[in-house]
Amino acid sequence: MRGAEPDLAPEPPASAPAAPTISITDLVTLTPATATPTADPGNVGIAGLPTNFVATASVHTRTGTLFGAPLTARFTPTGYDFTYGDGTTAHTATGGATWDTLGQPQFTPTATSHTYTDRGTYDTTVTIHYTAEIDLGTGWIPLDGTLTTPGPTQRIRIYEAHTALVAHTCTEQPTAPGC
Repeated sequence: MRGAEPDLAPEPPASAPAAPTISITDLVTLTPATATPTADPGNVGIAGLPTNFVATASVHTRTGTLFGAPLTARFTPTGYDFTYGDGTTAHTATGGATWDTLGQPQFTPTATSHTYTDRGTYDTTVTIHYTAEIDLGTGWIPLDGTLTTPGPTQRIRIYEAHTALVAHTCTEQPTAPGC
């Protein structure tokens, strides 16, 4: 009779390669949207009065390939850095809204407004901060950190306004100041 066969343990299966660790900086090829700041109203303002800025950004997705695998990235705006062109900047949690949308009269302060002291032409920009999540086909996975996306320059014009109180209209008194 033959001796007992030794127990042969099955060989462990070959391990699959480890999934790469994905960081938010790996998403640089899936760049989130930029925004151009606009000054309300019509990219003009008046020196000494608030000029309201608006930069529109929203949650959006991009698709692409990362480390040879398809993925979808979802970007959510979380902050805005406005550069007003006169050496002044502001960081806000919102991209702002027009005075009309806010239900405010023109030239009233908003979370994104800026008051210029001098007339002139100013180059303004906004940089948007985004958080990101990725989906490799198994659901959304949040990534640590934020991405910043600088936007293009918007040139705005700031004018001076002079007013005068008068007792009559120009029709009533055509030689009055300002007529």
